[in-house]
Amino acid sequence: MKQKLDNYEKEIEQNISQFRPVSDQKKELIEGIIDKANVKKSISLRLRANDLELLKHRADSEGLPYQTLLSSVIHKFVSDQLVDKRSILKSLEILKAS
Repeated sequence: MKQKLDNYEKEIEQNISQFRPVSDQKKELIEGIIDKANVKKSISLRLRANDLELLKHRADSEGLPYQTLLSSVIHKFVSDQLVDKRSILKSLEILKAS
């Protein structure tokens, strides 16, 4: 599957000639930080049965395992990337009314 680049990644590619390689030592340090940040930890989580079934159904329709979908939602929430569609629609309605 070919991944699409976001604007930030496109900008990096456009300016690639301005970047310089780092030392092997610094590269190892950076890779260690990234590896540590990406370590996954198992947790136990209690959900309402209905919510779990809805999550599994949604994940199935997205073509994902439900645990992957749940992990993605949590990541988006804690990194302030989760968007509430209803809030956006409500804001648009308020803007249209004024």
